[in-house]
Amino acid sequence: MEEPFCRMPPEWAPHKATWLSWPHKLESWPGKFEPVPAVFAELASWLSSSEEVHINVLDEAMEAGVRKLIMEMGHPELRMERIFFHCIPTNDAWCRDHGPNFVCRDADGKTEKVILDWEFNAWGGKYEPFDDDNAVPSRVAALSGLPALKPGMVLEGGAIDVNGGGLLLTTEACLLNPNRNPSMSRSEIEESLRRWLGAEKVLWLGDGIAGDDTDGHVDDMARFVNETTVVIAVEDNPEDENYLPLQHNCQLLKGFTDTHGETLSVVKLPMPEPLFYEGERLPASYANFYIANSVVLVPVYGCNRDCEALAVLQSCFPQRRVVGIDCRDLVWGLGAIHCVTHEEPLIMGCSAPVVS
Repeated sequence: MEEPFCRMPPEWAPHKATWLSWPHKLESWPGKFEPVPAVFAELASWLSSSEEVHINVLDEAMEAGVRKLIMEMGHPELRMERIFFHCIPTNDAWCRDHGPNFVCRDADGKTEKVILDWEFNAWGGKYEPFDDDNAVPSRVAALSGLPALKPGMVLEGGAIDVNGGGLLLTTEACLLNPNRNPSMSRSEIEESLRRWLGAEKVLWLGDGIAGDDTDGHVDDMARFVNETTVVIAVEDNPEDENYLPLQHNCQLLKGFTDTHGETLSVVKLPMPEPLFYEGERLPASYANFYIANSVVLVPVYGCNRDCEALAVLQSCFPQRRVVGIDCRDLVWGLGAIHCVTHEEPLIMGCSAPVVS
């Protein structure tokens, strides 16, 4: 077996930047698009207090409108000089899934940053068109001057989570779904994850949460918070449709071991009270948080469990400021904060993206 070709840093490793794709597809938030850009502006403002923010926009007119919105909001944490815009067209705003996957590659005694250009097929061909989204990584690579490598496999960023120590967390419901890579076996998928992301061991969970149109993305329920600790969303109400799958995944996690055979520390994270819009159950989860350099942005939903979830995550990140962002409007698009963000790690000695 060959040595791993690339390694993906964990999300808590130092970032150079966070990438966003600005929302513009009205059909993603049917009848409720109007408040969504302001949520993105709040996210960008908070993130600018921590690191650079790179925003994909359709054209110069959109850039001007986004600049105006962000500046007029006047967020106290805003650092406008850290926000950069790129005319990179997108079909939708879910940058976690279509954005550039920055990884490390060791070559000739040096570590370099490269972009993995996974195939994106809109979660099994559910939403067309998706050609611009699929082209985002290669366009970012052209902009930045970084190498772009094509693993030749469909993979969304929300389907995986890594601990930086050889573990990768995912779900059978998503990665083994025939609408992603029907010609690949489980062992072939594991080998691809090992080769391209440095996953020495893949930890397979089961089904995802109710309302999730991604076929069970792991970032809606279980996340590494350090190399040996996983937080898992757990529903305590036996009558709730999330109860059994989340309890099952929690039990699976407790039985997993790391690459040294040691059991993981499992921290329970509450689920928010069920959230509906026009009769549709939404995939609201506190696990869809995003770890930036100095802040952790957590989706909250205006319910009694918000404070408990924030306290749990603050205990996991004592050196970072944990901030709740109201995502009741955002989640109508069937995603939250982690779904719209993508980290660019800071890798010493690597070339930096062009930002002008």
